[in-house]
Amino acid sequence: MAAQQQQQQELRYLSGLGNTFSSEAVPGSLPVGQNSPLVCPRGLYAEQLSGTSFTTPRAQNLRTWLYRIKPSVTHEPFHPRSPAHARLVGEFDRSTAAATPTQLRWRPPEVPLDPPLDFIDGLYTVCGAGSSFLRHGYAVHMYAASKSMDGCAFCNADGDFLIVPQQGRLLITTECGKMLVSPGEIVVIPQGFRFAIDLPDGPSRGYVSEIFGTHFQLPDLGPIGANGLASPRDFLSPTAWFEQVHRPGYTIVHKYGGELFTATQDFSPFNVVAWHGNYVPYKYDLSRFCPFNTVLFDHGDPSVNTVLTAPTDKPGVALLDFVIFPPRWLVAENTFRPPYYHRNCMSEFMGLIYGIYEAKADGFLPGGASLHSCMTPHGPDTKTYEATISRADANEPFRLSGTLAFMFESSLIPRVCRWALDSPCRDLDYYQCWIGLKSHFSHDTGATASEPAASADEKD
Repeated sequence: MAAQQQQQQELRYLSGLGNTFSSEAVPGSLPVGQNSPLVCPRGLYAEQLSGTSFTTPRAQNLRTWLYRIKPSVTHEPFHPRSPAHARLVGEFDRSTAAATPTQLRWRPPEVPLDPPLDFIDGLYTVCGAGSSFLRHGYAVHMYAASKSMDGCAFCNADGDFLIVPQQGRLLITTECGKMLVSPGEIVVIPQGFRFAIDLPDGPSRGYVSEIFGTHFQLPDLGPIGANGLASPRDFLSPTAWFEQVHRPGYTIVHKYGGELFTATQDFSPFNVVAWHGNYVPYKYDLSRFCPFNTVLFDHGDPSVNTVLTAPTDKPGVALLDFVIFPPRWLVAENTFRPPYYHRNCMSEFMGLIYGIYEAKADGFLPGGASLHSCMTPHGPDTKTYEATISRADANEPFRLSGTLAFMFESSLIPRVCRWALDSPCRDLDYYQCWIGLKSHFSHDTGATASEPAASADEKD
């Protein structure tokens, strides 16, 4: 434990999103002037990890060269994992998930202690759309884990993971190095990287979005200008770290098409002594986000709080946006400041990291979740609406603090896994939070929409 704590204190990071980095755990391990020399420095193997096709335009091309003690191909054949993981989905159709327009909400899941589960076995799909095989779509997962991964590493061949821890820190070892990720931070593990997750604080839970066929990037800022929202320099990637140990029976767990396969090898996959490239894992502290908001009237659209986006080929339409609702000032005058009532062509999965969400006074708890699908009505609950319109200080500036919620928003309509619909954590009375909304309509004795006022000619 003391060694692990010292290791955490010694973690170093490289700053910047989209940068081309180089990192050496042992000086002189990177080749100079070429990627794959006849014999690499220090007898290492050169291995390229490509996140995009070779011919993707240079501005979007992602790849990293890894210089490792043994290449990752040195393993036994893959076999379906036994027992199978029955609650992971990579193909969303009628056989794997159900369609429902109903507003859904879930209470926080309990972290299993008997038996304890690691990140792999504690991961389960809630909803999603599309296909990992067809390279288009996404999945939303949650995880509840109570033990560290031991003697195994996880590799997701289907897509990128964006992990949002809600309880308990994650110490993540990747082929590029180590990262410590706390609640209030996020981490992106790109497709194809092998990683292992330790739980330094014990039981942990959180949320995961997975995207197929594309990668996350910063949103365009448009009229905002050159600065604001998430700054590229605040994204941190690990520095090279390796272990050279004999590990008989070490298991690689490979997620492929939503199914898990395993292969064994006799060494740690975290044997990369040096690397260079722009395809790397990274983390981001959400407290560094610079939010923008209305300064005179009306409630801005939540897109202004986008941290990362996974775009589609259609401009302005995302496969998946990661949006946050951080502490901020609310100053709009004569304005209903909580989120407005809404029907959206996009679908919205929400989670709460800590505090109380501004549109839900009750029932939406940290570690819980909600789903409002395409064109399903949603908005503030009765208690929030009535309290807001009756506030005597409604025009006074107010600092919203002690809260951090987020949203995975997609242009694709999600199907919901049956175990999520049947979960004991599902709040079957969620709809009741709106039933109490009453009519405040006041019928004017003058003109109405159905009875227009008489014109001057009609009066004559």
